Amino acid sequence: ISRTLSSDRGRKIASETIAKYIEYLLDSYLFKEAKRFDVKGKHYFQYPNKYYCTDIGLRNARLNFRQQEESHIMENIIFNELVGRGYCVDVGVIEITETTGEGKRLQKQCEIDFVVHSGSSKYYIQTALNLESEMEKKQELRPLLGINDSFKKILITKTYAKPWTDEKGILHVGLYQFLLDEHCLTL
Repeated sequence: ISRTLSSDRGRKIASETIAKYIEYLLDSYLFKEAKRFDVKGKHYFQYPNKYYCTDIGLRNARLNFRQQEESHIMENIIFNELVGRGYCVDVGVIEITETTGEGKRLQKQCEIDFVVHSGSSKYYIQTALNLESEMEKKQELRPLLGINDSFKKILITKTYAKPWTDEKGILHVGLYQFLLDEHCLTL
């Protein structure tokens, strides 16, 4: 954040100052923090964490309704809904090995939108506005398919579709179903 502000504004701002401002925003309940969790290593990263607005309307008003990135807003709404339902919500990180066209193996770090905990229950959730192409579908499912445990894997898209489970065991849920049925994760 410090480097971004420095390049945008031409001013140097100490990392400690930015950390204090973030702390103030969290303490005022304007933002909530999601920590980054290494799914395979089972530990938390120190940084960078993700921050979500607790009130999308305030966010939009502050930005004069200019930045309407629907996918980010949808992710933020899902985060708020999960927190409101009493879940502990983190952002997952998983390292995946892929083979290129030339046969080379590459390590890639992928993000899982949400790792959701409640007691002994855990869910891995990816969110996508839509999956119009096969490439988009592959990109969204890749992190979920890289997880080698038995906890439920869920993909939430902006559709009205009824929940269904694909051949790989991933539960597909429409956004509206998710928002209207607080038990849809346990289907």
